[in-house]
Amino acid sequence: MVDSREENVTWLTQEAYDRLRAEFEHLSGPGRVDIAKKIEAAREEGDLKENGGYHAAKEEQGKMEGRILQLRQLLDQARVGEPPRAEGVVGPGMTVTIRFDGDDDDEVTFLLASREESGAPIDVYSPRSPLGAAINGKKIGERATYTLPNGRTNSVEILEAVPYIGN
Repeated sequence: MVDSREENVTWLTQEAYDRLRAEFEHLSGPGRVDIAKKIEAAREEGDLKENGGYHAAKEEQGKMEGRILQLRQLLDQARVGEPPRAEGVVGPGMTVTIRFDGDDDDEVTFLLASREESGAPIDVYSPRSPLGAAINGKKIGERATYTLPNGRTNSVEILEAVPYIGN
């Protein structure tokens, strides 16, 4: 069972944390200044109702503010380093191989980690996704059932869970 305090923790490598911190610093500093200048320049063009540049800049500002909030939350909840792992037990930072029930040939291998670890050369599944949450804490040979977005359920068998060693 996952400790409830650990549920919202996002484990990041130092590289991913530094990249996200730099993005946050840029967006919340120079990025905000740049978008404010764009909005002001577009505002000076006149009638705002038909000013495409103004509306595009305001939309860009909204997206940027959303990303700033997302990054702030992620960085506040992040832990840098390696999550606690035990070989053979599924958890964040593990390379996991599963088999879907009813399809003996359909094996899938992926890294169970934050989506922000996008530099991984294999697919990354979030521990908070339906599949990730269902298999978290399971051992090799165990089964897990999860609900798909369409409401149907799917079951998988855990075939392998080993620590991710990178490229």
